[in-house]
Amino acid sequence: MKALILMLLLSGCSLLHAGASASLDGQWQLQAGTNQGQPVPIVAGSRITLNVDGTQVGGSAACNSYGGTIQIAGGSVVISALSMTEMACQENLMASEAAYLAALPRVTTATHNGNSLVLSGPQVELRYTRVAPVANAPFVGTTWILESLISGEAASSTVAQATLQLGGDGTISASTGCREVTGRYTLSEGPVQVTLDPYDTIGCAAPLGDQDTHILEVLSTGFAASIDGDRLTLTAGDKGLGYRAQG
Repeated sequence: MKALILMLLLSGCSLLHAGASASLDGQWQLQAGTNQGQPVPIVAGSRITLNVDGTQVGGSAACNSYGGTIQIAGGSVVISALSMTEMACQENLMASEAAYLAALPRVTTATHNGNSLVLSGPQVELRYTRVAPVANAPFVGTTWILESLISGEAASSTVAQATLQLGGDGTISASTGCREVTGRYTLSEGPVQVTLDPYDTIGCAAPLGDQDTHILEVLSTGFAASIDGDRLTLTAGDKGLGYRAQG
């Protein structure tokens, strides 16, 4: 009987081994963590996530997005080649992000138990719960809220709220933080083409001017659009816009 109980207990909690990374595929959200005796602070209203897709890993680190690789072999786990965007956030968010990203490369093992995941290593423990997949929001008919301005590999935060809406009748309306614009769009196999209605070309005062120019350039150039859950990314050349579906 004792042997049977022990087998049942062990079957519910597995230490990952070679080829087991697929069992971690999906998104995980950090619930608590420590690194070298210090807690990884989690700021209310922010999220620290771990997205696993085979050997690729990434997510949100309270402020910026990060990415890297994850390798699992013989019970060991290595997270490496980390990179991140370069947005500046409030000091408490930056401190949370720094603590989390410092802990990830120190991880050496992973314990997976249903919807719970623990990454650990010398003086490191990160506890996650699985996040249920979010269905992709529809491109047309959704109100999108701008969250980031993308230039090359870097992303910066917005300075004022801006929105985007595409109607089922082929109309588009957007705000840049200092002006409203309207027009029409065309969907095809290539980039989304937008023809904006005439608008006042007088520039906006700083710092809204840079955001206004960035948004109008992406919208009027012809952009590629990709949706991941409630996130929309528009890309035109080396510039882009990151939106979130309005809740």
